[in-house]
Amino acid sequence: MSANHIGFIMDGNGRWATAHGLSRAEGYAYGLMALRRVAKRCEEKGVKAVSVYAFSTENIARPTDEIDAIFDVVRKFNLTYDGKFRICYMGDFSTLPDKLADSIESVEQRTQDNEGMILNIAFNYGGRADILHAAKIAYDHGEFVEDTFEKHLGSSRLPALDMIVRTGGEMRLSNFMLYEAAYAELFFLDKLWPDMTEEDVDSLLAGFEKRTRKYGK
Repeated sequence: MSANHIGFIMDGNGRWATAHGLSRAEGYAYGLMALRRVAKRCEEKGVKAVSVYAFSTENIARPTDEIDAIFDVVRKFNLTYDGKFRICYMGDFSTLPDKLADSIESVEQRTQDNEGMILNIAFNYGGRADILHAAKIAYDHGEFVEDTFEKHLGSSRLPALDMIVRTGGEMRLSNFMLYEAAYAELFFLDKLWPDMTEEDVDSLLAGFEKRTRKYGK
């Protein structure tokens, strides 16, 4: 049994920065480096899609300088990415700064024909809001059955979610892909996100292969 789609809750960037005497902005930059390592290793191991929780709808309440740092890291990534992943985003982009929203549109268009792994970035995203949005569209179209409802979720372009990994020592989903998580295998690590390595990916995938998935049966 292999994992086709892994979701990562990338927790611990700020704490990692504090522990290393760095600013939180630098912590997010190191977090991006970890994302590149983890995503590359996932593709090497045959994973088809990786979803990462980069910024939740609740994160907007954080200090302005921290939000600006996150936005800056993401915008620069979007504008400079030249790899083979297909970059996708899910979330509410209507309230984001224009330059950031434009960079999201740009990287999606630029990589839409790439044949590498899908890297799906949840940004200004909340699982509850996504479910409500999909439900409203399905209801308005008279399509309120499971299959058609799922077509309106932010994850509709992705394979079924096989596993969720949260770093940082917390043991909760924090509003990440709630509908998709129904039968996903959960893994919680004490390690802070910037410390994630290729070996951690290998260990997680080995652990997933040992689990028996019953889907409620």
